[in-house]
Amino acid sequence: MTSQRVLALVVCAAPPALRIGELIDFLQEDGWTVCLTATPTAATWIDREALANQTGYPVRVEWRKPGEPEPHPPATAVAVVPATFNVINKWAQGINDTLALGILNETLGAGIPVYAFPNVKAQLAAHPSYDRHLRLIQEAGVAVSPLPSEWDWHAVANRLNAPGSDAARP
Repeated sequence: MTSQRVLALVVCAAPPALRIGELIDFLQEDGWTVCLTATPTAATWIDREALANQTGYPVRVEWRKPGEPEPHPPATAVAVVPATFNVINKWAQGINDTLALGILNETLGAGIPVYAFPNVKAQLAAHPSYDRHLRLIQEAGVAVSPLPSEWDWHAVANRLNAPGSDAARP
């Protein structure tokens, strides 16, 4: 029996979201099953139908109703790409007002690897709460790696597949 690597990929509304399908291609080539959840704003930027066809799973945005089946398989790792100023600050405070944040908050206690790839304007990164909240999620076990550039999907895939990375292990 082989173990399946399932990545719960959370996408936020920043320019890299417009080309998230490219990252999914790299991850699938590396053997990941990718299940996508979008923040409400990111969901209006992306082609949810095309991404659902690409991954084989619906792109989730809203909570499911009690009793409805979970549409995604259990994740073995979680990555938020791009991680925005808004999501990082809310996540660090435990705010659970979207499905994307709910997944990120639950993941901190799930014992699986969690990665954040921030894409934040310099003006927002200078806000006094940002650094504090970034440190807080790192102290909670989140591996934080800023995107080297908006479209460097190789760097993201390499980080998730790096030898010794908890996510690289099935």
